[in-house]
Amino acid sequence: MPTWEKGIHVSKFAVGFGPILAKFNAKNVEYSVRAIPLGGFVGFPDNDPESDIPVDDENLLKNRPILDRTIVISAGVIANIIFAYLIIFIQVVSVGLPVQEAFPGVLVPDVRPFSAASRDGLLPGDVILAVNGTNLPKNGPNAVSEVVGVIKRSPKNNVLLKVERGNQDFEIGVTPDESFDGKASKVSGPVAIIAVGAEVARSNIDGLYQFAAVLNINLAVVNLLPLPALDGGSLALILIEAARGGRKLPLETEQRITSSGITLVILLGVYLIVRDTLNLDFIKDLL
Repeated sequence: MPTWEKGIHVSKFAVGFGPILAKFNAKNVEYSVRAIPLGGFVGFPDNDPESDIPVDDENLLKNRPILDRTIVISAGVIANIIFAYLIIFIQVVSVGLPVQEAFPGVLVPDVRPFSAASRDGLLPGDVILAVNGTNLPKNGPNAVSEVVGVIKRSPKNNVLLKVERGNQDFEIGVTPDESFDGKASKVSGPVAIIAVGAEVARSNIDGLYQFAAVLNINLAVVNLLPLPALDGGSLALILIEAARGGRKLPLETEQRITSSGITLVILLGVYLIVRDTLNLDFIKDLL
């Protein structure tokens, strides 16, 4: 039986998530490439009814000491962080650090159809010089944050923008839309992530490197959320076990928590896929 990390039994090793595109078996381990290219996972035979490993085998993950299980479960998160830094390193070695010319204001790289900015006359290539009469500093994080902050605080209220377009300066009044929570949505599913990645890929290689690095950091953070279907949920169960002096939760209770967490994640995933698909530009044009 194959082993991994201090002799722990492994049954699956996958790159990506979702439906299997290709797979092969070697030494009783299933290696696969899956449809959604976001990270990957390692499967363990601990609760596999078809496994011929005795339930009391000390090399099953569930029977290992708390420290061993913590290290194994944290490996995916650590890998995402290491990979993000590796991407930045490759960028520096291959294309160098991005150099951005400093100029007053904030450049508008793109305007989504049907958005408030599009409706009120803002165009790609415009440079926002001032917001509600306050001049912006030279292009950079502070200027962008200031514009975003004003917009977030002004749903359904008119925001006066001083805009430079070509050689002309003029003012545009923009009224930000308000969603159900009064802000811009911050949670995206795989459809939106792929769409953003495609847009970045069409712009420049520097942006693609940075997008990939940020995506890996975000995956690491999301994976640490204390949901039973994620690594953070498994770590939470281990912390509860440690707080109970090494006594595990009853198996039935643990299975109930895990199944409810998986159901929640699946429902959230379906919702995000449907919402993001309906928000794609060509879908909006059809509706």
